[in-house]
Amino acid sequence: MDRHLEKLWNTLEQVDGHAVTIRAWGGKLAGVLSAGGRLLACGNGGSAAEAQHLTAELVGRFRADRPPYAAIPLHGDSSSMTAIANDFGHEEVYARQVRAHGRPGDVLVCLSTSGGSANVLAAARAAHEVGVAAWALTGPAPNPLAELCDEAVAVPAEETATVQEVHLAMIHLLCDAIEEAV
Repeated sequence: MDRHLEKLWNTLEQVDGHAVTIRAWGGKLAGVLSAGGRLLACGNGGSAAEAQHLTAELVGRFRADRPPYAAIPLHGDSSSMTAIANDFGHEEVYARQVRAHGRPGDVLVCLSTSGGSANVLAAARAAHEVGVAAWALTGPAPNPLAELCDEAVAVPAEETATVQEVHLAMIHLLCDAIEEAV
């Protein structure tokens, strides 16, 4: 087996037990979204792409035709991002949007391979301020984001690429669980 694929395979075996957590998140999120709540998602770089992938699956569809769900990738509005960064600093680009868009009962999914991104940590703190549940997908724990969020799944891989690939599998598992629950 190719070395890259072997790392991915071994990491997937290590996180298989977290499937229960992700499926539980899917059940909770199905209830939130079906009741008119929102999912907010944030991350930087590849994690931002994964956040946007998650929200696209929910606004569009994963497998089944169903009503669209309110899901917002917080990096998707470049005008807000650049204005907030300019006026309040880069650390506030997600936190300010969580305060603007988040309502009690909503969910924020934070993606960070390091678990230490200042702007993602600030978003999780803002979620707590406004009554939004904060869940994290991170790289190896312990890390500040996993400790700060209400719930977290930490991927025990040293390479960023492997963490991101496993995060994508977890995102698809979450979408599957949401559609099964509704």
